[in-house]
Amino acid sequence: MSGCGKGTQAKLLGEYLKKVDPKREVFFLETGAEFRRFIQGEGYTQRLSKKIYDEGGSQPEFLSVYMWSHLIAENFKEDEHLIVDGTPRRFHEAGALDSAFDFYSREKPYFIFLNIGKEWATERLTGRGRIDDNHDDIKARLNWYETDVVPAINFYRNNPKYNFLEINGEQTIEKVHQDIWDKLPF
Repeated sequence: MSGCGKGTQAKLLGEYLKKVDPKREVFFLETGAEFRRFIQGEGYTQRLSKKIYDEGGSQPEFLSVYMWSHLIAENFKEDEHLIVDGTPRRFHEAGALDSAFDFYSREKPYFIFLNIGKEWATERLTGRGRIDDNHDDIKARLNWYETDVVPAINFYRNNPKYNFLEINGEQTIEKVHQDIWDKLPF
């Protein structure tokens, strides 16, 4: 859910991996940041995407997949750790990401789900001060979470190809970080 701290935890995970496995690089993919950069462009697709973003809507699946797939295809190296933040947001995106894991022979990847409620999310989003975090945009994002995002989460939760870790996200940053490390095999 938006506001669960996934960006913060993904960065902490990247820092930790660099410490425990310094010989391998970390490929960090943050789809939200990619969308925010993308909609700054002047092209037709960027303008349409910006309108959806400004209204707090959910981006079309093809564009969401494009945000991460071209970056992985063009930049991902064989021996890197891969951290994906903010994707998938819909069921079909989960299938596309699953095919990428298969293509790159990533067996039993970890899917970390930071579970929070709407009230916690609203409080966190309101407090972070981004321009897109006004009351109406927050409400819109949280409303499509149940219909769009939960099926994607369940794709991984119910899939034996993945290590699914559910973490209580309604804790301090440090406690969430510790809970993640306690469940990882590093």
